[in-house]
Amino acid sequence: MDIRRRHVLGASVLGVGAGVGAGLLAPRDPAPAPAALPDTSGLNGARLEPFHARHQAGVETIPQAHALFIGIDLEEETTARRAVSMLRLLTDDAAALTQGRAPLADPEPELTPQPARLTVTFGFGERLVALAGRRHVPDWLRPLEEFTIDRLEPERSRGDLLLQICGDDALAVAHAARMLLKDARAFAAVAWSRTAFRRAYGSDPTGTTQRNMFGQVDGTANPGPGSEDFARLVWGESTGRADPVFSARGEPPLDLGADHPAWLREGGTTLVLRDIAMDMETWDEADRPAREFAVGRDLASGAPLTGTDEHDVPDLTAVDARGLTRISPASHVARSRNEAKPEEQIFRRVYNYHGVPEASTAGTGPSGSRRVSTAGLMFASYQADIGRQFLPIQRRLGGMDLLNQWTTPIGSTVWAIPPGIADGDYIGSRLFEG
Repeated sequence: MDIRRRHVLGASVLGVGAGVGAGLLAPRDPAPAPAALPDTSGLNGARLEPFHARHQAGVETIPQAHALFIGIDLEEETTARRAVSMLRLLTDDAAALTQGRAPLADPEPELTPQPARLTVTFGFGERLVALAGRRHVPDWLRPLEEFTIDRLEPERSRGDLLLQICGDDALAVAHAARMLLKDARAFAAVAWSRTAFRRAYGSDPTGTTQRNMFGQVDGTANPGPGSEDFARLVWGESTGRADPVFSARGEPPLDLGADHPAWLREGGTTLVLRDIAMDMETWDEADRPAREFAVGRDLASGAPLTGTDEHDVPDLTAVDARGLTRISPASHVARSRNEAKPEEQIFRRVYNYHGVPEASTAGTGPSGSRRVSTAGLMFASYQADIGRQFLPIQRRLGGMDLLNQWTTPIGSTVWAIPPGIADGDYIGSRLFEG
């Protein structure tokens, strides 16, 4: 061995020995006490929405700040048995995640204790329902009729299973999506997805109508959660109250859920999900009077042009000094209402999305300037009866609506929303085992 290497090795051994000896002779410091976990009980992260209930969470739930919509295509060879296996996995993990517990195979359990009102809502498409037998597929569970305003992208207008994941914390939503997609990957593949948002939790008082990217209030005329109107219009049932209170549009009929198949009754509903692109560049070119004329509302307050408060009932017959109707018959407000039929109402649970295009795909707006954003609305319409509620409204809007010059539907899907479940059950059990 080279004399220099022997010298270095000897010095190293001596150094190690000296260190060990010093450690044996010197008094040892006491082990540090474990850090106390912060108290999160009063924070929004600790708030829970129930998973096991008569209805699935995420419909009547007060909308959260973040949403992720995921359309899933089943593998071609999927059988009913494999579909049930997938639904059991998804149900178990969704139940745990929404209650702040880590699923069994969660590699990042540190991300689960703050669910922040996380909800997972499952929607069934035609093909998934058909696995239990074609007799279980309702007539309305198919693509909508084609509207002249539609420019649908096929990849955004399909899917066998919908995951609507919502929460007040984006990290909780992202982690839940990752865990659920890992459950589904042996059975299916993602067809499309859309990340969307509303105001952050605490930005507005509870009950404030959200605003879309055009700045307009969106959802003013919604039936109130917990009301008799909501029960009839969305769930197709009654609250059973002796003195129900109805909106200004009158009493909705009691039979809107009459055509639900047996597996969807007593807790289920329907969802029409429309992905609507919004042309922000041309909207920028419209002045405020033009915008308010098209919408039929004051943009600042949300009040109809015939009122002073957001929730004032629009007077579609009122005229100005020139004898012209103050709310245009072609405005969005006028086209979306039918005062003669109280059943023509829906529950809109809408979310915005926004992106910044790269230079190579940005394109230019009508004025020749480069587009700076892509924006849109995930328009989630819940109703008991698509044919009697959603379609009449959409046909009027598709035929004439001044807002159509700035909006374009690019995605459209229809879903059955199964009833909620009890602990130990799985989503869809009534369909596959009923």
